[in-house]
Amino acid sequence: MRRGARVGVDVGDARVGVASSDPEGLLATPVETVPRDLEHDADIDRVVEIVTDLAAIEVVVGLPRSLDGSEGPAAAKAREWATRLRSALQDAPIDNTPVRLVDERLTTVDAHRGLRDSGVAGRRHRGVVDQAAAVLILQTALDTERATGGPPGERVGRPRRRTPRKGTTA
Repeated sequence: MRRGARVGVDVGDARVGVASSDPEGLLATPVETVPRDLEHDADIDRVVEIVTDLAAIEVVVGLPRSLDGSEGPAAAKAREWATRLRSALQDAPIDNTPVRLVDERLTTVDAHRGLRDSGVAGRRHRGVVDQAAAVLILQTALDTERATGGPPGERVGRPRRRTPRKGTTA
C-alpha cells in the first residue's frame, strides 16, 4: 500500500463534495462541500488548494455509471471535470499528482441512506451529502487498493482501455 493522503471527490451539478484520507490510506473522512463554479472554475481551484495543502499523492473522482455499467451524460460531466482538475494540478506546485476515475454507482443514494440512518434530518442532507458521497468514493478506492495492491480505477490523461463485448475478442 502506498503511503500518503488521498483526496476523494464527488462532482455534482451544484456542489463538489471533498473527502481525504489519513497518510496511511486507511480511512476516508469528510473535508468540505465546494459550490460549483461553471464560469470561473473556482471549485477546481479550491480542490487544487486542498490537494496541495494535504500534499495528496492522488485524487479520486467518482464516475457515475449506470447500473448496467454504461456511461451517460453525468459520467461525461465527471470525466470533463476530472480532466480540467488534472490540467489545473499540472500548474500547481505538486504537478505529479495523478487523478483517477472510479466507479461510484449509487454512492449518493448510499450517502443519503447513511445520513438518514445516523439521524441527520432530511433538510440538512443537502449541505453534507456530497461530502458523504466523497467519503464513500474514497473509502471504496482505499479498500480496493488494499485488496488488489494497485491503484484503483482509471487514470485521467491516459488512454482508456477498451474492453471487448461479450462474444468478441479484443
